This record gives sequence, C-alpha cells and structure tokens, in this order.
Amino acid sequence: MCLIVFAWKVIPAVPLVAAANRDEFYARASAPAGAWPDQPQIFAGRDLKAGGSWMGISRGEAATQSSRFAAITNIRAPAEHKPDAPSRGHLVADYLAGNMTPQQYVESIRAGSEAYNGFNLVLADRDTLIWFSNKGQGDPRNGQPLEPGVYGLSNALLDAPWPKVLKTKAQFASLLCLGAPDDAYFEMLSDTTLAPDMRLPETGVPLDLERVLSAVRIETPGYGTRTSTVVKLYADAPAVLHEVLVQ
Repeated sequence: MCLIVFAWKVIPAVPLVAAANRDEFYARASAPAGAWPDQPQIFAGRDLKAGGSWMGISRGEAATQSSRFAAITNIRAPAEHKPDAPSRGHLVADYLAGNMTPQQYVESIRAGSEAYNGFNLVLADRDTLIWFSNKGQGDPRNGQPLEPGVYGLSNALLDAPWPKVLKTKAQFASLLCLGAPDDAYFEMLSDTTLAPDMRLPETGVPLDLERVLSAVRIETPGYGTRTSTVVKLYADAPAVLHEVLVQ
C-alpha cells in the first residue's frame, strides 16, 4: 500500500472511511480481496509470496461489534533497506486475525519493530484508530490514538507534505463533504498526473523515478498501482471493503 487517505470520526455513524492505492511490482503474485480460506474472518487482499496483506478488514461472528481495519505502507529509504527483514504484511494479517485493541497490538509489536524495514501501520476498531511507525519516534502522535480528522500517508511519515498526499487529502475531504459515492473515490485514485520537479521529495531514488512515483496512480513497465480500495467501518453495521484491480 503506497497511498492511503482516511477520515476518522468525521462522518456520523461511519467512524472510518479510507481510500487507498496499492503499488507493487507486477511480477509479485497476489490474490484479490476476499475471505481467507484459512482465516475466514479476514477479508483482504493477500501477498502470495510472503502470506501477509497490505490492507484489510475483519469481522467475527458478532460482526457489528467486532469490525477491525488494518493497512500498511512502506517508508521509502533505499539506503536503509534490510534484505533479510521480515515481511511487513504479517503486521496487518496478525492484527486482523487477533482480538487485541489497536493500542494493545502496537505495544505487543513495538519492541521488535526495528527488525522490519520502515513502515507505517494504521490500525482501527470502532473506538480507536492508531498510526504507528518504526521510523516516527519524533512525532508525538506515533503509537497514540488519533484525534478525529482527515489524514494521509504515502511512503513517508503521517501527513508528510508530498504533492500526492496533499492533493488527495484535499479531494478526499471535498468528496466526504459532498457525500460522494464510491465511484468518485475510485476516480480520485486514478489520477496519473506527475508532480512538478520543484515539489518532489528527495527519498534517495533517482530523479526520473521520483518523478513517476509522484503520481497518485503509478504506471511504469514493471511496477505500478495494482489495486484501488475503499473501506468503510460503520458504527452499527459490518465493515465493507471494495477493491478495483488496476493491473
């Protein structure tokens, strides 16, 4: 998952609305969103290489009381990459498979989080939403419940002012105010416009790559946006996840 915008406790009776694009190498095999045969309470896409997920929801037998949400993005820092690090997708899958609160889960993984390559993890139930990053030690929000509001993540820390984060957050907030249908969120996520060079972040990759990665929906010969997803976590109904395959 490489771009996610989400509204927490902004819409009455819908604690969480999220819209996201997953960017990945086309050669990396994955399964589309659905119930997992071995853990049917999880509804998520699945990485078929490592077995984890980038985003999903879970619903137990008492669906209206137990809906949960998790999503992850990596942090783009090629100089710090650890080739033998564990798969970050298991952080999503393990939360969705368990029954810990977001705060309990963060505390359970905090001590071992440095073993992973850089990540942003978003965890929610109906009461609490937490952003946790193993690279966000300087942000007082890291690992703590977030206040109601609209937030954005790409491959840096929460609300980092990357062009596509700023643009998508603004469009997302407008669509929320309009009560727009899901199709409008998917249209927002399909934007292939590149950011001007003067506004590009410097993340340690070549300029030509930084340029193509600046689009909301990425298109390159071997890597790009694979899926677009809209999730809604309701106060008094089961969570829903709608996914569109892009590549």
